[in-house]
Amino acid sequence: MGALLALASAVFYGMADFAGGLLSRRAGFALVALTGQAGGLVLALAAAPLYPAPSPAFPDLAWGALSGVGTGLGMIFLFRGMTRGAISVVVPVSAVGGLALPVLAGVAVLGDRPSALSWLGILVAVPSLWLASRTAPALSTAPAASLDGLTAGAGIALQYAALAQAGQDSGIWPVTAGRLTALAVILPAALPPLRAALTRQGAGPSGRTGRTGRAAWSVLPLRQAAGAAATGAAATLALVFYLLATREQIVTVAVVLSSMYPAIPALLGLTVLRERPTRLQTAGLLGAAVATGLLTAG
Repeated sequence: MGALLALASAVFYGMADFAGGLLSRRAGFALVALTGQAGGLVLALAAAPLYPAPSPAFPDLAWGALSGVGTGLGMIFLFRGMTRGAISVVVPVSAVGGLALPVLAGVAVLGDRPSALSWLGILVAVPSLWLASRTAPALSTAPAASLDGLTAGAGIALQYAALAQAGQDSGIWPVTAGRLTALAVILPAALPPLRAALTRQGAGPSGRTGRTGRAAWSVLPLRQAAGAAATGAAATLALVFYLLATREQIVTVAVVLSSMYPAIPALLGLTVLRERPTRLQTAGLLGAAVATGLLTAG
């Protein structure tokens, strides 16, 4: 059951990643991310009372909040890295970092002991995830962009590692706490483009300031805002599935299975956008399927 929950987490996170990427091409990523976290917060607030939570203690909520810090930092540095260097390097670096660091923490700190099959699945998953995430060949990229990818990976790792520490009696309230914190982390990055857009749209043809009452909706139109909110809700649902998976499965295996989400945008790109996969990307997707089978069997 734990493996299925972790795989469901990967599917929902992958769909959110794919949809968020498409939306970000039409609107500022920071605004899409902020709206997405707001949508995720609404879903978490609506769903939390439905899941039994006898005693959500403060430490559980604190772990959830720390997880939200990782979410916010991961999104900010991933975006900045993609604007400073090759996406085909930044995204795989962040994905592999987000997988490897929690695995190391699970084994070294939490005392997880994966089975032999699970270890084999982990060893296959790391290079497969790298290959599947590469959308195009890149000979080089700016060192600063690679550093952003590593930082984003550390944020994703923090998201997974911290959320796994929340106790079972806390229900899914830690996810709710995480959405609040992620909003606070992303907000400073979203304010400059929001102010700039409001200023541009508040000025008339002569340069004079006009009415700005509807500017916020024109910065992020209603359809895009709804799409971003739905994307954030899907990502929040992915974290709920991941949290539940850690209560049924050792953290190391739950993290690896949930971290297979970059394969979903690759598959959607092939089927929905009619993209042509490279040989290495195809090998990565096949390896991800093999790793998933090994981890599920282990």
